[in-house]
Amino acid sequence: MQLTTVRIEKPDAINFILGQTHFIKTVEDVHEALVNAVPGIKFGLAFCEASGKCLVRWSGTDATMIELAKKNALAVAAGHTFFVFLGEGFYPVNVLNAIKGVPEVCRIFCATANPTEVIVAATDQGRGVLGVVDGSPPMGVEGEPDIVWRKDLLRKIGYKL
Repeated sequence: MQLTTVRIEKPDAINFILGQTHFIKTVEDVHEALVNAVPGIKFGLAFCEASGKCLVRWSGTDATMIELAKKNALAVAAGHTFFVFLGEGFYPVNVLNAIKGVPEVCRIFCATANPTEVIVAATDQGRGVLGVVDGSPPMGVEGEPDIVWRKDLLRKIGYKL
């Protein structure tokens, strides 16, 4: 077995979700979950088929996000994984529960805009995701000014009243 890391390639402001699923029906079902959760959402979706033709299956509403999803799916190349790249101004917090509610979805590895590396194991059979490195390690514990900043940010972007 060989362990490698694959750095996710994307613009800084773009959020993505990496998950594992178990059925080709995922492409249509995740697409439907996204558009039902946030009408007008811009996204790209790619799914690594793990049997049959073993293709990267894809869908979406935004050509740029679709290309990001396909490119990163090919780079990770782990069976039954899927990527959702969200257009600028769309966030995982608004769609994550809808995706988790899709019956084929087994797990979510991450949902982030941070720099991310995917830890991949390669065997004679294929490749699998072991986990992710999401962002940077903590550099301390927040103090009172940091708490004020965090609370102000959440209200500024509309997630708290």
